[in-house]
Amino acid sequence: MVDIDGVISLFGTQQPGARTPSPHRAPAADPGAVEGSLQSIDGTPHFLSATAARQLLALSRVFDLVWASGWEEKANEHLPRLLGLPTSLPYIAFSQRTPLSGRTTHAHWKLESIAAYVGERPLAWIDDAFNPACHEWAHARRAPTLLVSTLPARGLTQAEARELLRWAARLQAPR
Repeated sequence: MVDIDGVISLFGTQQPGARTPSPHRAPAADPGAVEGSLQSIDGTPHFLSATAARQLLALSRVFDLVWASGWEEKANEHLPRLLGLPTSLPYIAFSQRTPLSGRTTHAHWKLESIAAYVGERPLAWIDDAFNPACHEWAHARRAPTLLVSTLPARGLTQAEARELLRWAARLQAPR
């Protein structure tokens, strides 16, 4: 599960290291640098992280990526074209989901829809806004679950991608 705001679309990126790269420039030597570009999406400015896009492309070789964002289908309308991401990734339609039990927990606005979508499959979820209910839910799941938190000004970086790849390797390791 991949959130967008705070993971790919960053907030507060005016810190040193945030820059708009030329399309042909190699990634920055500073592993903490955030590369990307300011884009207007439906009239709203977004700083889209090319750094996060590179990490997602690498992760897509190991994970089945699913958009878990209020952007819903808008992610596929804009992000593949602007960041070179895979086209037509599945997404969760939060507005169309009903709570698992017919009632809501009010724990986290995404939690019930994500639970319904993933079922008993292993899950890695990248987001910048986990709350205690997310961690309790992840801990209580019987299927392997990893919550990867990002800083909204940095988004998905090589450090989080490495954490995800190590987790996936442990799941695939013979027991």
